[in-house]
Amino acid sequence: MKLHRINALVIRHLYLYKRSLPRIMDIIYWPVMELLLWGFLSAYIEKLDLGGFNAVTVLLGAVIFWDFLNQSQKAVSIAFLEEIWEKNLLNIFVTPLRISEFLASTMIIGIVRLVLVGIILAILAFALYQFNLFALGFALIPFVLNLFAFGWTLGLFANAIILRFGTSAQILAWGFLVLVQPFSAVFYPVSALPQFLQPLAYLIPSTYVFEGMREVLSTGAFAAAHLWGAIIANAAVFAVMLWFFFRMFAYVKREGKLLKLEG
Repeated sequence: MKLHRINALVIRHLYLYKRSLPRIMDIIYWPVMELLLWGFLSAYIEKLDLGGFNAVTVLLGAVIFWDFLNQSQKAVSIAFLEEIWEKNLLNIFVTPLRISEFLASTMIIGIVRLVLVGIILAILAFALYQFNLFALGFALIPFVLNLFAFGWTLGLFANAIILRFGTSAQILAWGFLVLVQPFSAVFYPVSALPQFLQPLAYLIPSTYVFEGMREVLSTGAFAAAHLWGAIIANAAVFAVMLWFFFRMFAYVKREGKLLKLEG
């Protein structure tokens, strides 16, 4: 891979954010609105005094972690769709640019979005609800990295489906993550799921992250077992999705359908 080509794509997408209010709103507005919604709900539950249940800590931590996952998935999907919408996909792939370089640039964009959202939500959560995201300490970093990796992998899968079925499948760029949420134990433990769904939940990397977050918040101990579960599940899912994406990209090139995606 050539760093100058990756850098060029990163700069190209960052320039779009500079002059686009909708793109900035996608990073700031929706995560902030979600934080306010769940923050007010958490504050209300706290007033009910439910026997030691710390709603602010548990729910706001889950909301912020979920937005991390959401932003990393969107970074990959939206970067790909931007090229389709602007009829630029064919232009960039007739250059020496490799698909691995394109994917690397989306990863960097995802990190930028993740940092921006993390800073904004951490400041607001502390200012409005006295929730300190960094109370998790260094345990926060590996769990966030696993969320980022899983979100990036989901974006890869959505892009592969769009390659195969065209822009009619672009709703997956926004909707696929919602299908995963009920099984990821975001706001409740895996034990709250029906018995027959619990094995399915443990196939999803994000489940281990949210379970580990709750363990850290409740016990203060580093959830090593959940971290390793997230790493192993992420590695398996990533390998499958990367293979699937390259297979779909090869299919599109072989069938001459790359140009039709821009139609």
